[in-house]
Amino acid sequence: MLYLILIAAFFLAYSNGANDNFKGVATLFGSGTTDYRKAIRWATLTTALGSVASLFVAEILIKNFSGKGLVPDAVVMTPEFAAAVALGGAGTVMLATLIGMPISTTHGLVGALAGCGVVAVGYQFNFGKLGDVFILPLIASPLLAAGLSYGTYILFRHVRKSTGIAKSSCACIGEENPEYVLQSSGQAAVINNPSRPMTVHINSTEFCKEQYVGSVIGVSVQSLLNSAHFVTAGIVCFARGLNDTPKMAGLLLLAGALSPNQNVLLITLAVVLGGWLNARKVAETMSKKITAMNDGQGFTANLVTSLLVTTASFHGLPVSTTHVSVGSLFGIGAATGESNLKVIRTILLSWILTLPVAAVISATVYWSLVHFL
Repeated sequence: MLYLILIAAFFLAYSNGANDNFKGVATLFGSGTTDYRKAIRWATLTTALGSVASLFVAEILIKNFSGKGLVPDAVVMTPEFAAAVALGGAGTVMLATLIGMPISTTHGLVGALAGCGVVAVGYQFNFGKLGDVFILPLIASPLLAAGLSYGTYILFRHVRKSTGIAKSSCACIGEENPEYVLQSSGQAAVINNPSRPMTVHINSTEFCKEQYVGSVIGVSVQSLLNSAHFVTAGIVCFARGLNDTPKMAGLLLLAGALSPNQNVLLITLAVVLGGWLNARKVAETMSKKITAMNDGQGFTANLVTSLLVTTASFHGLPVSTTHVSVGSLFGIGAATGESNLKVIRTILLSWILTLPVAAVISATVYWSLVHFL
């Protein structure tokens, strides 16, 4: 059972990294401020720094794996229950990751607690508490983030226009698709085909990049915007690493094989690996499929996310980083009219299904562990 808990905790942290690590930098990639590789490097670095920073407050932040008021903690502290919850939550998050859906790891764990709890304690399960730990954050987080990002973007756009900061666009002229021929040596060579027409693309995000023109105290507005965008993205990733790592490390306390610091380092390794190896599909959904965005719009969404996440963490408010970051993109899409409603509906459906899917997986695992081990 010791090894099962270690594997379950590592799988949970890996799944968390795969689904969550990129959320802080999604707007950097989506707005074209940087490419995927640079964005994932920045996310990995800042998340790892946040996770490692939790070492200095590990004794304070690492808490026993709790039932969140849904299930008596005495039941949750049994190895079978904890392993089943971790596997149920991790399995749900990984399934969502594989299809590119950004969901909340915390809500996956709540669903897993519900599934195991009903099997383990029956009528003692606190169904009323589900409203506080699942339904309320599910509704409040994205609505709050969407409203704030919508209003903030409208305000920033007004300030930009009133201060004379303009946009510039490039015109790209050339052949869209060069032709290649295979030489006898096996090497490919580009050839010029005079019959192919030249094309012009103006202000197309696929070919050209929109820039902001102007300066503040002699510094380019575009440079300031890009730097601030990287900073806010780093803050979101750092805060997530600082807050989430100790929570997952708390599960390893049940194994008793490692010290608190070793628990944190193991979880950090799993989170980093998950984000580095399996973040691409969620990254594409958040960055490219929810809404089109330029630098300013991406920065606005990220600024709102960073402010809400850090404020909620400081005050202990039940908001989800996932729902805040995605909700901010919803707000930008609403303000610009560029929302992809089909993708948004699919994401909302995945949020609703998180709890029942995790509940079924964890209940099945718990029943199997109790009856066959």
